Order: sequence, then structure tokens, then C-alpha cells
Amino acid sequence: MKVGLYFGSFNPIHIGHLVIANYMAEHSDLDQVWFVVTPHNPFKKKASLLDNYERLEMVHLATKDYDKLRPSDIEFKLPQPNYTVNTLAYIQEKYPANTFSLIMGEDNLKGFHKWKNHEVILENHHIYVYPRISSGQIETRFNGHAKIHNIDAPIMELSSTYIRKAIKNRTNIKPMLPKHVWEYIDKMGFYS
Repeated sequence: MKVGLYFGSFNPIHIGHLVIANYMAEHSDLDQVWFVVTPHNPFKKKASLLDNYERLEMVHLATKDYDKLRPSDIEFKLPQPNYTVNTLAYIQEKYPANTFSLIMGEDNLKGFHKWKNHEVILENHHIYVYPRISSGQIETRFNGHAKIHNIDAPIMELSSTYIRKAIKNRTNIKPMLPKHVWEYIDKMGFYS
């Protein structure tokens, strides 16, 4: 099975994440997309994150009606901070029958050359890139690379940061979240 790994803190998961993941599952050769909930992104401050299991629960709630989308807590078991190259090695060993690819925004591809052992990742895995409005240039060596696939997914200009701020300011952002995720956030009083 071909699985696309969509890494993120998902703090919280929102409709933009679902649109991208579902588009990848329906309009590429991927069989499934797994949302890999990251406990600690080396490029983000940990203090702003909700508890790992609360974010995982929101991903469960968001994906339960989608056959091709799955939550994953695989990084919860790995040393922190998490590096994608280590997670990929671990997940490939744990599920040897599957082929794993990365899903990333174009903005992340622009900084991919800074990732730990990015050459090893490209050697062993394909990367599916969705468009993002961002500044900077993609390194020439990644343009037209055989293992990098640009997918013409919808451009989603929605961020978890915006949603957290909006909730704190008591702005109605219900349409931006899957219904069950909004209900969970509201019930738990998250981000307010």
C-alpha cells in the first residue's frame, strides 16, 4: 500500500488540512494519507502546543468519516525532538509492506535542504508537494527531481495559528473546523 505521511502539530487540525489530505488521497497514486501528529517540531516552540493526546483525539474526530485518512501517533514513541528521517526509518521498519512518501507544502520544500539528512529522505522516499503562497525559491536541485511530485491541490490559506487567535478573541471560526473538532475544542475550552 502507498501511504502519504502528512506531518504536523495539528494544533488544531482544520478544514485546510482535510482538504489537502483528501485531495492527495483522491487525486494521486496514494492509497491512504496518515496524519502524523508531531509531539515537537524542532522549528516550533513547544509551549504553544496542546497535549499530544488531545491533538491526536482531534485528528481522530476529524478523520473518522474518511476511509483513506488515518491518524498516527507513531512519533509519540520516538525520541524528541523528532526528525523526519528517523521517523521514516522507524515507520518503514514497522510496516515493511507499505511504501511511504512525504506530503509537504511548497513552503516546506523551499527549506527542505536544511532538514536533517534530507538526501537520505529523497533517496528512499517520494515527496508529494501541494501549492502554498510563500516567499523564497525552491533549490534548483529539487526542480524536476524524479521523486518530487507537484500536485495541483487547492491553495488553502488557513492556519492553526489564526484559528487559535480567533478562538482566544471569541471570533466565530466554526466553519473552519470539522464539526466534531469544533465541538471538542468548545467542550474542553481549548485556546480560550
